[in-house]
Amino acid sequence: MNINLTMFGQLIMFAMFTWFCMKFIWPPIVMAMEERKKRIESGLLAAERGRSEQEEAQAKVQEMINQSKDQAAEIIANATRQASNMVEDAKDVALKEAGKVKEKAQAQLEQDTIQTRNELKNQVSDLVMQGISAVLAKEVDAKVHQQMLGKLSQSLS
Repeated sequence: MNINLTMFGQLIMFAMFTWFCMKFIWPPIVMAMEERKKRIESGLLAAERGRSEQEEAQAKVQEMINQSKDQAAEIIANATRQASNMVEDAKDVALKEAGKVKEKAQAQLEQDTIQTRNELKNQVSDLVMQGISAVLAKEVDAKVHQQMLGKLSQSLS
């Protein structure tokens, strides 16, 4: 056995083995690696897309929360304003009604005062008439009347 011939035989066998591997074994391995690479890349892209969609969703959720808070604050402010307006309107109505009641009471008081004055005048006039009648009934005497007329005529002469 010659070492050169053995080396030369091994070199040929190695070259055939390399050609065989490159022709039949290497392409499926490379293709499998390429497929795996593509799947990994698509998975990474999907993960990145998912992350960006999650961030967008978080931003939308935060925006919706802020809008809801703003709307709630606006609703509360409107309700407070309406309540204030209702209280003011109720005060105005109450003041108007109080004014009307006061005016009616004053008008009734004036009418009662006038009626009472008229009644008092009538009673006073009745009492005066009764007093005069009583005085006249007692005082009217024909003799006394003649004497008074006589005194009057003497004093005039």
